[in-house]
Amino acid sequence: MVGLLAALSASAAGGMRIALPLLLIGLLRFDKLWSEIPLLSKIHPQVILCILVSWSLFELFASKTFAGQRVLQIVQIIFSPIVGAIMGVAIAQVSSIEETLAHPWMLWIIAVVGGLLALVLQLVQAGWLYRLRGLPIWMIFLQDGLCVALVLFALDAPRQGGLIAMLLLWLAIRCSKEWYRWYRSQGVPEGLGNPRQGKRDPD
Repeated sequence: MVGLLAALSASAAGGMRIALPLLLIGLLRFDKLWSEIPLLSKIHPQVILCILVSWSLFELFASKTFAGQRVLQIVQIIFSPIVGAIMGVAIAQVSSIEETLAHPWMLWIIAVVGGLLALVLQLVQAGWLYRLRGLPIWMIFLQDGLCVALVLFALDAPRQGGLIAMLLLWLAIRCSKEWYRWYRSQGVPEGLGNPRQGKRDPD
């Protein structure tokens, strides 16, 4: 169970940023870098380092403007499930979870769950982006801090990291319900069967 919580924590980090968690997990294990990370282990470490550092800097600076946030959201929605799956499997292998060693198919389950978790978190961020017409700067810094913290928790405090990941999932579910009510309320009362009819605000 502890190992699975660690995998959830790492996958949630992939739902916040794409390159930053992959960069951190490689640098925190400097002796092995990305040699135990799925897919990345087949690429030369210097190439991976250049790509991840470049994209991490782009994430950090572009996320501070609305135009940059829109570009990042498109890219992150596409790649966050992949990064979430990679992060979950990587932590499972690094922490040598006994269940995964006894049943290799558990890695596939962790990859699917981790990818879905990252995608859900990213969709919630996209929803806030378009509803607020741009995320406030404090929320951007909160995302960066959560991403770093979740990676560190996955390696050193998996219970706390897993609990944070599940809390984020719960908040995502609550947000989706609130957005559905808000979307329905945009239509005229007579057109409840078609929420888009008479909408006051565009999608």
